[in-house]
Parts: sequence; structure tokens; C-alpha cells
Amino acid sequence: MKYRQMKSIIEGLLFAAGDEGLDTKQIADVLELQPHSVTGLLKEMTEDFRREERGIQIVEIAGAFQLTTLPAHAPYFEKLAQSPTRSSLSQAALETLAIVAYKQPITRIDIEQIRGVKADRALQTLVAKNLILEVGRAEAIGRPILYGTTKPFLEYFGLAGLHELPEAALFQNPDDLEEETRMLFEKLDGHQLTIDDADGTEGNV
Repeated sequence: MKYRQMKSIIEGLLFAAGDEGLDTKQIADVLELQPHSVTGLLKEMTEDFRREERGIQIVEIAGAFQLTTLPAHAPYFEKLAQSPTRSSLSQAALETLAIVAYKQPITRIDIEQIRGVKADRALQTLVAKNLILEVGRAEAIGRPILYGTTKPFLEYFGLAGLHELPEAALFQNPDDLEEETRMLFEKLDGHQLTIDDADGTEGNV
């Protein structure tokens, strides 16, 4: 395998791993390399990204490597999140929000097992809208992030607490998840499913 190709694969692996990241052993196992070789590749990639002034960077957090945006670009992400365009949340985001509300605290992997598809983008949207947040880390390999709903979530739907969530048949039949999610949010909100949270952030997935 060519050197450049290995770097490309590692970048793809880190992107797919999302906010949970990967440690050198996990990457080494996939590429069938020695961990010290992966460490060298990651170091070179970090320098490559910095030298090329890329919009992402590789960071190591608690032994796991992740792809993240640059702190210096934060003001631009805030402007994007606070765009004045009103639009409804996508079905993917609504399903993810419903799962978090009823199953919290819950990890991304558990959400994806329920939905059957990736949930990275939906989670990013919901965090940006301040509807969910990171509430801790699970006691499992890699210490995956646990997600829960926020106070603005309760305020938007007029709930005194999670105990006021309507009884739902969600998750009993994954094939009906889309229809059950629609019915749930119709109970929670009598109008069009449009989010305008406390921060004024809006958008869709």
C-alpha cells in the first residue's frame, strides 16, 4: 500500500469515527500496520494539515485521535448556526432527537443501532441548536460521549420535565420509526415542526 494512500485511509477512518475518534491500535489493526507506524503517519498528517492551512485538524483527546475544526474558525460556525433562515428539522434530526429524549443518556452508536443509519450530522445539528448536549461519557471502550436533552428542549415543547413526555411506541418497531416520530412531535407541538430555539439558531440536516 502506498504511503499517500495510507494517509488518505486514516483521514477517512477518523472522519467515519466522528467525535469518538480512534486510537493508534484500532487504526493499526485496520491497516495491518504496527502502532508505531500509525503514530508516525498521524504526526505527519497533523503537520500536513497545518502546513496546507486545512480547515480541519487532527487532535488527540484521551488517547483517541479525532478530526476537528479549527478554534480560530469558531465565529464563522456561529454565524452559520445563527442564520436567519427558518426551516424545519429533517426527519433524520427529528428521529435522533426523539431517541435521545426517550433513551438518554445515550451514545451515538446506540442511536445508530436504533435508526439503522449514521447519526453524526443529525447530532451536530441538534447540538448546534441547543436541543441536546453532551452529558458525560459511557463506561465502555473508548469512553463514547453520552447525549441528553437540554432545558431549551423542554422550554420549546412546554414540558416541565422529561416525565411529561407522551407515552410513545417508539423503538418497538424500527420499520415504523418515521411514522411514530411524526406522531410524537405532533403531540408535542401542534404546529409545523419548525425549531427556533433560545439561541435563535435554525437550520436543517
